[in-house]
Amino acid sequence: MTRLFLFCLALLCAGCALFQTRVEDFSDPIVRSNYRAVDRMLQAPAVGQTLNKRRPIVVASLVNIDDLNSSRLGRMLSEQLATRLTQNGYQVVELKMRDSIFVKQSQGELLLSREIKDITLTHQAQAVLVGTYAIANGRVYITVKLVGMKDNTAIAAEDYVLPMDSNVRSLLWVTSNR
Repeated sequence: MTRLFLFCLALLCAGCALFQTRVEDFSDPIVRSNYRAVDRMLQAPAVGQTLNKRRPIVVASLVNIDDLNSSRLGRMLSEQLATRLTQNGYQVVELKMRDSIFVKQSQGELLLSREIKDITLTHQAQAVLVGTYAIANGRVYITVKLVGMKDNTAIAAEDYVLPMDSNVRSLLWVTSNR
C-alpha cells in the first residue's frame, strides 16, 4: 500500500512538473518575448481602461511599418500573441487578411482600415490587437497595441526588440527555393 501511495505521489508530482514546464518554460526567445509582451499589456492597461474576458479581441497580423504589409514573421508574431491571450482566458478572433489592416493618411498617420472596423463590429469585439515592426541594425523593433473599438484609443501597448538571428531572418525573407 505504501509503495502504491509513493508511486501515485511521484506520478502526481511528475505531472505537475510537466504542466509547469509547458506553461512557464519558454526557451525560444521569440515565443518568450511575445508572451511577455501580452502579459505586460494585460497587467498594465491605460488608466480607466479594462478588458472583459467574455468579449472577443480581434488579433490582426503585425505589419512592416515601412510598407504596411505582413510577412511570415508578422503572421507568426500575431499567432503567438493570440495564443497568449487565449491562455490568459480571453476570447480571440483571428484575422487572415491579404490586405493591410492599416490605412496611411497624408500626414503619415496609421488608421485602422474600414474592413477591420467592420469585422470587429460583426464579432462585437471590444478591442483589436494590432502591431508594427521595423528592421534596423541587426534587430527587429516591435510595437503592439490593444486598441478599444468603442473610442479607438489604446487600452495597452508594449514595445520590444528581437535580435536578428537566423530564425527571424528566415521568417522575414523567403528564398526562391522554398
